[in-house]
Formats: sequence, structure tokens, C-alpha cells
Amino acid sequence: MAEEFGNICRAVWNTGLEQRREYRRRGAWGVVTLAATSDGRFLDRSFVSPGEAARYRRLQQQLARTRKGSERRRACRAKMRVVMRRVRDRRQDFHAQSARQIVDGNALVVLEDLNTAAMTATARGSVPEPGVRVRQKSGLNRAILDKGWHSFELAVRNRARRTGATVCTVNPAHTSTTCPVCGHVHPDNRKSQARFVCTACGHKGHADTVGAKNTLARGHAGHRAWRPRLQPVREAPTSVKPQGINAPTA
Repeated sequence: MAEEFGNICRAVWNTGLEQRREYRRRGAWGVVTLAATSDGRFLDRSFVSPGEAARYRRLQQQLARTRKGSERRRACRAKMRVVMRRVRDRRQDFHAQSARQIVDGNALVVLEDLNTAAMTATARGSVPEPGVRVRQKSGLNRAILDKGWHSFELAVRNRARRTGATVCTVNPAHTSTTCPVCGHVHPDNRKSQARFVCTACGHKGHADTVGAKNTLARGHAGHRAWRPRLQPVREAPTSVKPQGINAPTA
């Protein structure tokens, strides 16, 4: 009986070990950058310093030891709000700076239509059907929320209103597993979080850059955008001849 139980435990352990190796091989490492552009740029920064993160953890532990409704608890929560306010200000400032880099000089900006609420849903499950890998999913949810993709989209749209550029969103499905050269779609094209190698034509590149190129291509479908010199952005469908001052003839 003991030997059989040991074999079962060993089999479960080996199965979990193979799953972890497969996750590492396929690059299931979560969120790395805030945004990637089709020209190979990566926009990201840390919004909280190591000292602030350690201080916030200590305040959380202190909050857990306080009594509800006490003055000490209110003071602790006020200190926590100060830390998070600094993080929020840095995030909004970086979003504004990044939006300016992306929007200025472009007539069309294409973003992935990400459902952040569904992406950050809990994996706890229920009592009859408990969830799996709950701690890993919690870490992924924190990483997604820390990037602030919705706030970044608002910053891009706000900047686009000043420059006259058009912002549109497209379906993000399979953008990082589709080859931008031959159009071959397969999960094995993405070897890891950053490595993309097409299994059909052999095209290589950064997986995030490949996804950005496919996103831009989907946004360009049926759309033509051009910017006359010293004039507001003017756009026209590909089936319509552009009209306006200094409109391109070809």
C-alpha cells in the first residue's frame, strides 16, 4: 500500500514537473512590457521603486494587525494611499509621454481590443470546482493591472484628438502566432515569450514586434491614412480617391 501511494505521488510530481518545463519552454511568463510598436520599439518602465514596494508590504502587514474603525487603522491606510498615489502619478505621466511618442507623426494608430476585465478574472473557482494555479493567476492579474492598458488607451486617444490622428482597435486573436510574411498561423510559431520563428517560412523576430505588425496590418485593412504637409490628418477608404489640399495622386 505504501509503495503504491509512493508511486502515485511520484507520478503526480513528474506530471507537474513536465507541465512547468512546458510553461517555461513556451514562455508563459506573464506581462513583460507595456506596449510594443510595429517598428520594434518597446515602451515600459517600473512604476514603483523597491523601497516603496517593501514599505507598502510592511504597511499591509501593519494594517492586518489593526482593529477595524481604529485611528491607527485610518493612519495606516492614509500612508498606503500616499504610496499608491505616487505610483499612479508615475503611471499616468509615462502613459502621456508614450502616447505622444506613438501618435505624433502617425495618421493611424491601431491598438488591440483587450478585455482587461476578463483577463484579470480570478481563478479561484468554487467549492465544488476549485481553481488551479490560483497564485500564478493572481500574479498575472497584478502585472496586467500594473501596466494600466486602459489608461494608456485613453492617453493615446487624448493625444490623437490634438493631432487629428485616428485610433482604432482590432481583434487581438492570434496576432502573436501569425507570421507577418507568409500569414501562417500556428501556436508553435511562438517559441517563447520573446522568440518567434515561423514553422512555414522560417521568418524570425521578436514575438511582441510580430504581434504589433499584425495588429497594424489588421487596422490598415480597408483603410487609407495620409497626412498632407502642414495640414490636418485626412483619411479616406482605399476605394475612394483622396480629396483635399495637397492630396496624394498616387
